Parts: sequence; structure tokens; C-alpha cells
Amino acid sequence: MAHAQSQSSFVTYADYQTWPDFPRYELFEGKVYAMAPAPSINHQRLTGDIYRQISNGLKNKPCQVLIAPVDVLFPQANETNEQITTILQPDVFIVCDPHKIEQQAVRGAPDWVVEVLSPGTAARDHIAKRRIYEMTGVREYWLVDPESRMLMVYQLQQGVYGKPEVQELIGTTPIGILPEIVIEWDGMLPEDVVVPS
Repeated sequence: MAHAQSQSSFVTYADYQTWPDFPRYELFEGKVYAMAPAPSINHQRLTGDIYRQISNGLKNKPCQVLIAPVDVLFPQANETNEQITTILQPDVFIVCDPHKIEQQAVRGAPDWVVEVLSPGTAARDHIAKRRIYEMTGVREYWLVDPESRMLMVYQLQQGVYGKPEVQELIGTTPIGILPEIVIEWDGMLPEDVVVPS
């Protein structure tokens, strides 16, 4: 299970950049958390299919969709990249401001994020990441649970996430901030049976 490493001081992006690519880590306000080992096949199916559907829907549009591993830096005030102490790697996310996309990372909150839950990191996605995404202005946050086949959708209103909207992974779900982009759930997971029309 992923856990925080013991640290005598806060770790910054400058430190983080000196580490090898594997294993992968995230920084939460200067504390280091190892990411889960290789995710399940269902996790990867969902992540890849969500990314594909959004990528197809965003053709010739200004917003861009990205898929992990990509470092997303969450600066406080006027911190330089090297001083930043919160770096996350969302599973799939949308950025509508091209100025946030740098050569090696994204600097600033994405507009939309989805995390596909894994047993070892689900609590972090539900609590710590949700708090950071809310605090930094991620307009919409989805949590997809392959095990229970449920989706939780948080929308930022007046700076806070209210009670999430919950639905099964069936049918379709439009992205609230980009309602023309619709995620089709049927057939994503191997147990799903798609009846030919």
C-alpha cells in the first residue's frame, strides 16, 4: 500500500526532479507518497477509454486532455517551479488554458480531473486529492470506482465542492464544464455485455 515516506523536511519539485522515473511519487504539501504499483487491467481500460473519448471530442477545440504520468504542479502565490511542494499525477485531466502547459509539466490547476480508484490509493483520492483540487480551483472532479462500478462527480461552486452526484457506470455522462463531451460507459469493462443494434 502506498504510504508517506518519513521526511525530516519538506520536499520540493527541485528535489523531485532529481529522482528516477520509477517508482513514481506524488508530493502533498511537501510530503512524499509512493504511487500504487502497476494498476489493474480494469483501471487501465477505464483510464484509456476515458482519455480516448475525450481526445476524440476535443479535436479542433482549445482545451487539451492529458493522461498520466504527467506532473501537475500546484503553486502557492508566486512560487517558482523549483519551490512547489504539491505535485500530483491525475489519471486523466483537461486543461483549457494553454499557458499552463509547459515542456515538462502542467503548472496550475486543470479544469477537469478524473481519478480511477485503486485499492491502495482510494482514500487519498477521496480525501487528500479532493481537498487539493477543491482548494486550487479544479472546476470538476470525477472519481471512478471499477470495483463498485460507480461514479462520483464533484462540481466547484463558489469555491467549494458540495455533495457529489453519484451514478452507476452505465449509459452516458456529459462532462459538466464541457457538456458537448459525453463519456459512454457501456462496454468499457469486460463483464459488460453490449447488445448489437
